[in-house]
Amino acid sequence: MGQTIKNMITGKSITKPEPIDVEVPFDGGVMITETDPAGIITYANRKFRELTGYTKEELIGSPHSINRHPDMPKIAFEGLWQTIKGGNYWEGLVKNMTSEGKYYLVEVWIKPKLDENNNIVGYIAGRKIPDRDRMNAALAQYKEMKAAE
Repeated sequence: MGQTIKNMITGKSITKPEPIDVEVPFDGGVMITETDPAGIITYANRKFRELTGYTKEELIGSPHSINRHPDMPKIAFEGLWQTIKGGNYWEGLVKNMTSEGKYYLVEVWIKPKLDENNNIVGYIAGRKIPDRDRMNAALAQYKEMKAAE
């Protein structure tokens, strides 16, 4: 069995599936999520829920890592967090996982949400269809980084 995620609102535990080497193609529609400053999901639009296979109730209150694929190296997310906690825009290529264990590939952008005093109150993320050549190069790099962990 996979990693267990705890929903901070419902208190329910969600066990992530073991990965399956089957791609779910991302057609590019609008896939948006929002989180609080700690990365807990506060909003997930219909497209995100449909692609990931998680319900609104499962997602809202869960850490965004609920859809993190185990092939992704930890260091890739360390840089992401350093960038967005610093108040900056981040963009990168990511391999994510559905509730069934299948994977999908996206180019993600994340930007901080600020209050009237310029304090970070959360983050908003959107996704685009990745360029296949860039994605394949990133996946090869992630495999090397993961092996070094």
